[in-house]
Amino acid sequence: MSTLTAFEAVSRLGSVTAAAAELNLTQSAVSRQIQRLEEQLGSALFERQRKRLILTAHGARYAEEIRAALHQINSATVALQANPDGGALNLAILPSFGTHWLAPKLPGFFAGNPGVTLNMSTRLEPFDFAFESFHAAIHYGRKRWPGTESLRLLDEHMVAVASPDLARDEGVQGLPRLSLQTRPYAWEEWSKVNGWPETTRPSMMFDQFATMMRAAQSGLGVALMPDYLVDVEIARGTLVELEGACRVGMGAYLLVWPEGAGGYPPLAALRHWLEGTMEA
Repeated sequence: MSTLTAFEAVSRLGSVTAAAAELNLTQSAVSRQIQRLEEQLGSALFERQRKRLILTAHGARYAEEIRAALHQINSATVALQANPDGGALNLAILPSFGTHWLAPKLPGFFAGNPGVTLNMSTRLEPFDFAFESFHAAIHYGRKRWPGTESLRLLDEHMVAVASPDLARDEGVQGLPRLSLQTRPYAWEEWSKVNGWPETTRPSMMFDQFATMMRAAQSGLGVALMPDYLVDVEIARGTLVELEGACRVGMGAYLLVWPEGAGGYPPLAALRHWLEGTMEA
């Protein structure tokens, strides 16, 4: 660890002197650490140019991976110091689902699990758990995420909605269609179920449901939205569901985690709580 720490500092600072000062070591001690590491790897990590050390291509790739690993170790240490009786759970979430479905329910989780620290970050697409520091993720889809286990949380039904004025003033089938980047075939599937013709009218593209919902409320077009997001807005009258159109199920939200990692106590606590929440 001391060798890798010395390498990371020199690679970041570009100087043995600066790294030695940061690590409170002598320059010769840091130099020996770098020499020892290069001998163990059988590869040069730096090019010596005058008084500076420049990373080789191999060294640059190695430094990036080592830096991420040291950061993860440091995060685990900080989490243990801050919460020795619980644990940290790093959860990747989808922005709209996390904001509108998960977050309002979390006080119930923390009431029963006061020792758990929950860290949430947004990820819109599946990723490789081996290269991310997440313990679990909220995933939408119908296909299995390779290398994971899962808990089904909520089936999603898509609702076609528009502003009251737009739905009243124009023929609904001629409205511009607002689309989500991560659901490129949603309109095609919805139209087949509802018997709508294919449209040639241009549509706007969005990366998040929340932005698309605001666009629909502003009268920019008709949007396909998850029922859990728009039922409240329909009740308030800021959006209307298109008359004669049925809701279409297209997928589900799942909690996913790496195979064999479900026993991690904070993750097991979250799974148990979610199971109870869904039953209720």
